[in-house]
Amino acid sequence: MSAVSPLRGGWSLALLGLVRYRVIVILIATLVIAATFVPGFFEARTLSLGIDRVATMGLIAIGLTVVLIAGQLDLSGGAILALSGIAAVGLQESMGQVPAAIAGLGIGLLAGCCNGVLVVLLRINSLVATLASMLLFRAVCHLITDSRPVSGIDPFFGIPLTQPVLGTLSTRVFIFVVLILLLHVWLTRMVSGRNLFAVGSNATSAAASGIRSRWYLFGAFAFSGLMAGLAGVTFGIASNTGSPVFGDTIVLTAIAAVVIGGTRLEGGVGSALGTLGGLLTLAALTTAMEYQSIPAYVQDIVTGAILLLLILLDRLTHAKRGTDVSPTALLRRLSPKRDVARQHETERTPA
Repeated sequence: MSAVSPLRGGWSLALLGLVRYRVIVILIATLVIAATFVPGFFEARTLSLGIDRVATMGLIAIGLTVVLIAGQLDLSGGAILALSGIAAVGLQESMGQVPAAIAGLGIGLLAGCCNGVLVVLLRINSLVATLASMLLFRAVCHLITDSRPVSGIDPFFGIPLTQPVLGTLSTRVFIFVVLILLLHVWLTRMVSGRNLFAVGSNATSAAASGIRSRWYLFGAFAFSGLMAGLAGVTFGIASNTGSPVFGDTIVLTAIAAVVIGGTRLEGGVGSALGTLGGLLTLAALTTAMEYQSIPAYVQDIVTGAILLLLILLDRLTHAKRGTDVSPTALLRRLSPKRDVARQHETERTPA
C-alpha cells in the first residue's frame, strides 16, 4: 500500500503540473512540430508573418478574454468586425479617412454597449443575446452593402499598418502586442482587474462585497465590442476593403485560442499571456499544416481535438485538494460501473 501511494501521488502531481502549464507545453510542442515541417520557421521574417496573421483575431481574443473571465460569452465579434470595417472603408468618401476610422471604432463600441444592455439590463443569457445580435449586425452589413464588398478611396492609406515598425513586426502586430500586455498589467496589477475575476467566479457574492458586478459585465461587453471594432477598422483599412462576409468564423477560432490559453468558460480564471500563448499555438499549428497542404477541414479537426482534450483535462483535474488524479483514478471516474454503483448506493440509502 505504501509503495502504491507515492506512485499515485507522482502521477497526480505530474498531471496537475501538465494541466497547470498546458499552454507552455502545447506551445513548445507546436513550435517543435512547426520547425520540423517548415524550413526556416524560426527566421524573423517567418515568425513575423505568423504573428501578423493572428493580429486581427488577437484583437477579438483580447475582448473575449475579458468577457470569458467575467463568466459571459460574446459571439458577435465577427459581425462587429465586418460592420466596423465597412464603416471605416465605406464612409471615407463622405467623411474622410481618419474620421471614417473613428466612426468604425465608435460603431464597434456602440455594438458592444448594445450587447451589454441585452445581458445586464434585460437579463438575457449572453449566449442567446450575442447570437441574436450577431445575426442582426450581419444582416445590417448585407443590407447597407447590398451583399457586395466596398472599397476605399485610397489603396495606399492602409500601407503603414502592414509596414514593419519594430524589427519585422508590422504596425497592427505592434498594436495587438501593446494592448495584450496592457491587459495583462490591468488583470494582474490593478484592483479593478482583480475584481473582474471575482465577478466571474460569483457575481452575486462580488456584488455583496461591494463590487459593482453589473457595471463590470457591461464594461466587458463594451470593451469586447471596441476590440472587435478595432480589428475591423485595421483589417478594412489594411486591405482597403469592407465586406459583409468578413469575420464569419473568426470568433469561434478566437474562443478556441482563449480557452487553449487557460481561460475557463465558467469564468473567474484566465490570463492575457495565456491568450497570447493560445494564439501563437494556433498560428504555428496553422502555418505547419498549410505548408504540408493539409485541407482546412482537417486543420479544424486538429484544433477541435486539442480544445476538447484541454477542456477534458481541466474538468477531470479541477477538483478539491487531495483528490486522486492519477490515470487509474481518472479512468475510474469515467467508468460507467462507477455510476451504477453510485445509483445502487443511493437506492439503499433510507429517505
